[in-house]
Amino acid sequence: MKDLTFPTLIAVFEEIFGRGLFWTMVVAAVLITLAYFYVLIRDRSVSWRKFLLAQLSMPVGAIAAVWFVMKMTHSRLSDIGGPIDVIVLLGVAVAGAVGMAIFVYTIEALLGSDRTSIDNR
Repeated sequence: MKDLTFPTLIAVFEEIFGRGLFWTMVVAAVLITLAYFYVLIRDRSVSWRKFLLAQLSMPVGAIAAVWFVMKMTHSRLSDIGGPIDVIVLLGVAVAGAVGMAIFVYTIEALLGSDRTSIDNR
């Protein structure tokens, strides 16, 4: 693999996760991102209470993302072989943490919890 192209990345991810699961994850990510932008446009500001709850969920997202990738690749933490493996694993953890924060903020905003309502002061 001399060239790293977008179709090559798609093929690798389809091979790791399976075609159905990979495209389901892509569709879910697009829908959650669109819902997040909708919430930001609708509310015209960031709710700091929702943001705090979203930040508190980030460690769960990081651990879940690392666990999911380890499970799908049939790997263990003892299989880490060098610095690039650590960098990739940290990238997966960061992506999972950010994804979880966006997901939690969006769900909290769409469901309109009483805990985060401005009227509930």
